[in-house]
Amino acid sequence: MDRRENLKVLITGTVATGLLISTGCKDDKEVTNQSTTQTYLYGRTPEEEAVDKKLLSETFFTEKERKMVEILSDIIIPADDVSCSANEAGVPDFIEFMMKDDKKLQVPVRGGLMWLENFSLATFDKSFDEITPDQRIVLIDQIAWPDKAEAAMKPGVKFFNVMRNLTCTGFFTSKEGIKDIGYLGNRPNQWDGVPPEVMQKYGFSYDEKTLTQCLKIEDQHKIIQWDAEGNIIG
Repeated sequence: MDRRENLKVLITGTVATGLLISTGCKDDKEVTNQSTTQTYLYGRTPEEEAVDKKLLSETFFTEKERKMVEILSDIIIPADDVSCSANEAGVPDFIEFMMKDDKKLQVPVRGGLMWLENFSLATFDKSFDEITPDQRIVLIDQIAWPDKAEAAMKPGVKFFNVMRNLTCTGFFTSKEGIKDIGYLGNRPNQWDGVPPEVMQKYGFSYDEKTLTQCLKIEDQHKIIQWDAEGNIIG
């Protein structure tokens, strides 16, 4: 099972929420939410639409926090030969929405971003969004593996677990993620009967009437006609 296959499994997990250490980073100016023009492709009641529109009109992440979420999303699910990256699939918009829809996530995620920013400053004397991709991986490798992480990294581990679950949920519930999974959904099918070798194995066979009237592929979309005595007439 490769890395992306492992992440698909994680979508079935719950979103972990743990209180992380807050170290008080300075807030930047808020960014304008670009998701207010969302078009619904599925059934929503007027009340649900009103709630969603209110949440979409609000902004949770600062500009710096949003940038960090975008970077982390693509570290967790980068583009590959099959699909685009989490960022390209709109995962940061999903996480932004979840911060407002489930306020229990706000402290773990915002606190975790603060922790990661201070970890970056302490390690490289630069903000997380200013260090190189290789330097980011040096930091993430210390919090992405719960079984191997040092005790001092526990706050970062809890935060990264939350981000990983949010990213996987956002990606694998997006159009791109569902295509990546290979889910086809409900599609019309045609049934051409029990395979001949199975029928033969158990000593059965279709009679001529069944073959000509019930198992003709070209007739399976036609509505059958019956006479008054229950006989098929067309």
